Amino acid sequence: MKPWLGAEEAEAAAAAVLSGWVAQGPKVAAFEDAFARRVAALHAVAVSSCTTALHVALHLLDVRPGDEVVVPSLSFIATANAVRYCGATPVFADVEVETGNLSAATVEAVLTERTRAVIVVHQAGVPADVDALRALCGPRGVTVVEDAACAAGSTYRGVPVGADAELAAWSFHPRKLITTGEGGMLTTNREQWAVRGRRLREHGMSVSAAERHSGGGAVVESYLETAFNYRMTDIQAAVGLVQLSKLDAIVRRRRELAARYHELLATVFETDGPGLRPVRDPEHGTTNYQSYWVMLPEDTSLERNDVLARLAERGVSARRGIMAAHLEPAYAGHPHGDLPVTESFTKRSLILPLYHDLTTAEQDTVVEELKAALHVPLAAR
Repeated sequence: MKPWLGAEEAEAAAAAVLSGWVAQGPKVAAFEDAFARRVAALHAVAVSSCTTALHVALHLLDVRPGDEVVVPSLSFIATANAVRYCGATPVFADVEVETGNLSAATVEAVLTERTRAVIVVHQAGVPADVDALRALCGPRGVTVVEDAACAAGSTYRGVPVGADAELAAWSFHPRKLITTGEGGMLTTNREQWAVRGRRLREHGMSVSAAERHSGGGAVVESYLETAFNYRMTDIQAAVGLVQLSKLDAIVRRRRELAARYHELLATVFETDGPGLRPVRDPEHGTTNYQSYWVMLPEDTSLERNDVLARLAERGVSARRGIMAAHLEPAYAGHPHGDLPVTESFTKRSLILPLYHDLTTAEQDTVVEELKAALHVPLAAR
């Protein structure tokens, strides 16, 4: 993955520096407004990362020790960590084979009377079926929080992912489609949560630093609750505004490249028998192809790490697929049920290079070297 950055972003960052206002200020407010409009949410709260957005979301829900929050183990470890930050217990649920996402069936299997929330991840930009999860969780008083870290530009039932979310968290890390270097966003359709979220990101102050410095006169703030320092800077937001203007073009280009991968790898994809299985759009939406992952066949003798090593030797920078948190040392001994799909997914998946400036020749090289690493016969190549 390479971010699509250029002179326009550099000029925007420089302008923010030259303005003298480099901390959270007017550019952050403008970025919040623009992002909320883009994802069809009523409110957006800019923060320092998607991880901090998740933490604030759980704080807004008053998640505390003794509570449980259902999460996929198949996700970057931050999803589970945010639950621990609140002193609550992450409960790992399995995922669907087709999408790598939680489903109503996998979540229902682990719900208890202590479940306070479910964090559903739109994994690698593939939209999860959140309507089914809300139908399951709503009558139980369980809130569905959307981890949309990778999902900017993806759609669900014809609208942007996160449009109807009670709470959704987003990432602007350089591995995502649009970046501010580091940074995140929390979106919600509840005004009271947006107001408190902005307070929580800034030490619990009753009046923001930007309001104090721009309002004129003497303004003395109060600190209304114990909170955090999760602010975004105006430099980051200035870059984010430029990046957001490119989002449609980025999604369009990634979907073109993904379609070409589908075509070039068709001979080794699963059809009537075992073969590579690629990420694809689910029936209920479209993916932005934040990552182009493929799954090795169940019955293959190939080890995923051996395939990655072979590709690396040939100059192709592929990566392991999505991690499973319950298999990491940080969660050693953490109780969990059987997670067969999760464990198969993390063991057999790998991510191929996909970025805006990927050339046809580079993509051809990736495909040829992958086929060679898989020992595909020459006739199939």
